[in-house]
Amino acid sequence: MEYVYSAMLLHAAKKEINEKAVTDVLKAAGIEVDSSRVKALVASLKDVDIEEAIKSASVMPAAPAQASAPAGEEKKEEKVEDKGKTEEEAAAGLGSLFG
Repeated sequence: MEYVYSAMLLHAAKKEINEKAVTDVLKAAGIEVDSSRVKALVASLKDVDIEEAIKSASVMPAAPAQASAPAGEEKKEEKVEDKGKTEEEAAAGLGSLFG
């Protein structure tokens, strides 16, 4: 997961996502770097529009319609708070792309 986060950090900083940059970020975080994982990450992100991936990861499908309450029972309204997702939470789904 740290590898994906390093790429996200570089993207947020508007830096090029390449092997050296990812390795430097991971080393700065005190993580032992596996060069084959870095190469795989950089190669897999080569043709990915990260902004579009973030936007599509944050889109939640509409909730299915709730079943109506049985006769004689009042339907209780539930308050739903829109907490919104942070960019980091939205990007967390990207980790599944990189195993």
